[in-house]
Amino acid sequence: MGGTLIDTYPEVDRALAEAVWGPHPAAEQIHRVSLLRAESIAHAIDVLATRHGVDRSRLDEAYSALKHRWAIHPAPVMDGAVEVMAAVHAAGGLNLVATHRDRTSAQALLDALGLRPDDMVCAPDGFPRKPSPAMNLLLMRRHHLVAHQVLCVGDRPIDVEAAAAAGLAGALLVPDGEETPVPRLPEGSVVISALTDLLAMIG
Repeated sequence: MGGTLIDTYPEVDRALAEAVWGPHPAAEQIHRVSLLRAESIAHAIDVLATRHGVDRSRLDEAYSALKHRWAIHPAPVMDGAVEVMAAVHAAGGLNLVATHRDRTSAQALLDALGLRPDDMVCAPDGFPRKPSPAMNLLLMRRHHLVAHQVLCVGDRPIDVEAAAAAGLAGALLVPDGEETPVPRLPEGSVVISALTDLLAMIG
């Protein structure tokens, strides 16, 4: 969800930076958080707590407070997300979400933004995290899908690794201007710079 359907990362980076350095962190400090968060939010919290001698609970509380705030003031939808979801439905397909986010937070964000995926699986409900293919395989079984009909889209390499482990095609979203280096990806994966790049693949 975050970084693919919903543009949560800028607010996450700022919230964690404020927990470490206080109000009005410098752009360079926010960027440092962003580089750590690129692996995962949990990784960023772990490293920031250790590296800067900050009580982990302070970082956890900052992230929890942000998730509560999103229920009223949600992060914005990623550019092109609504258009792509509409195109999938128009072509007779399904919009399915496999996320590491807890269900309460995920559903609150979707409701606040008016996004209506057809199904959602959340790792905290008892599924292993990506790059395990477990969530993808569950969605495949639940909706009687075949591999060639499915494209998995995500903003981290583990998203396309989970897709490949399930025998599915994957697309890694690396927005224009983002400094994230693109690692070696599973064979058959593609890199897109905007969600609207997917429109040519739908149908």
